[in-house]
Amino acid sequence: MSSSPRSSASRTAIFALGVGAAIIVVSLVLLAFGVNVLKIGDTFVTGLFPPIAVTTEGAEIRDLYTVIFLIAVAIFLVVEGLIVWTVIRYRRKPGDDTLPPQIHGNNIAEFVWTVVPTLIVIFMFIVSWQTLNAVDTNASDAQTTKIRAVAGQFQWQFDYLDQNDKLLYTELLPMVSQGGGMMVPAGRTVQLSLVSHDVIHAFYVPQFLFKRDVVPGRTNQFDFTVDAADAGQTFRGQCAELCGTGHSIMLFEVKALAPQEFDTWLAGKAASSPPASQAPAPSGGSPAPSGGSPAPSGAAPSGAAPSGGAAGPTLNLAASNIQYTVKTLTAPAGAPLKIDFDNQDAGVPHNVTIHKGSPTGEQVFAGDIFPGVAKKTYNVPALTAGTYSYVCAVHPTTMIGTLTVQ
Repeated sequence: MSSSPRSSASRTAIFALGVGAAIIVVSLVLLAFGVNVLKIGDTFVTGLFPPIAVTTEGAEIRDLYTVIFLIAVAIFLVVEGLIVWTVIRYRRKPGDDTLPPQIHGNNIAEFVWTVVPTLIVIFMFIVSWQTLNAVDTNASDAQTTKIRAVAGQFQWQFDYLDQNDKLLYTELLPMVSQGGGMMVPAGRTVQLSLVSHDVIHAFYVPQFLFKRDVVPGRTNQFDFTVDAADAGQTFRGQCAELCGTGHSIMLFEVKALAPQEFDTWLAGKAASSPPASQAPAPSGGSPAPSGGSPAPSGAAPSGAAPSGGAAGPTLNLAASNIQYTVKTLTAPAGAPLKIDFDNQDAGVPHNVTIHKGSPTGEQVFAGDIFPGVAKKTYNVPALTAGTYSYVCAVHPTTMIGTLTVQ
């Protein structure tokens, strides 16, 4: 014998009240222990969304995400709500000894669950297509800034080009914190070309809400515009395609500058550091690429004979697989020395810098940065007795050694 509709409704109401009371009790307990329920809720909801976009194209992508997310939430609530309602409304009750009437077809229901999903898919296709077209549009404005990002195992290089694709300046240091990074003008369209000479990489900046593969033999290109309000901000980027054992160190940073500040910066770099293809070759070595770190005050520049007499001993050092092949070196105190540096990593820029004590100590020498495979001889001024660290300025976390001067 089945229960009456009134008793069933009463039990449903009591169940709903019980669930509501449990939620209130849990919230009060959390508040009593000092837990900020609103902050947790805000963090949870925010975690469901991508980061706030800092580019015009990223804002388009985030808007699309919001639309799709709201559609998914609506479908989830309807489906789960119907499931919960069905479980409560049609659960087996005491005295239900027979099966309820069975329904073997409903034309209206079948029409609805066929047409509604079709309309939703068509709508999502249209808004996705519009967003894709907006994001993939390439500008032809004369004010567009052209940059070429060259990816290689395991390093980023940024080439700045003029409107005729002539090279103006090459930045070999990928991190702003190292004095390099990719500088872009905020509020102005940047056309970025992606090039790889070895394996597949991927250019990814989380706050751009955009990722694109860097494929050997093919130049991928896209435009982006950093919001003018974000001038002065630095954004972290990385390779998002597993490209080998050094994938984890293939990081870079993008810094947004005000347009006038960017123009001044690029003009200064182009004037003081000619592109690698145009730089004169130093004596006895490979062409000197731009982006090399200048020698600090009191240190002899690389490639030049140190003042004060004959050269001292020569130390041999090589780089292979983003590592120095020799981790310890010894040199006499009070005498200039030479470092014959062999960069065996094809297409990857390295150098040698010397710091007092730890790798982050005072820098006393900085050799030119140059890509492999190539060799260069550094002339290091006389050092006082003590312990020094030699570090690659491009890969300071993986290429470290100890120099003992005695």
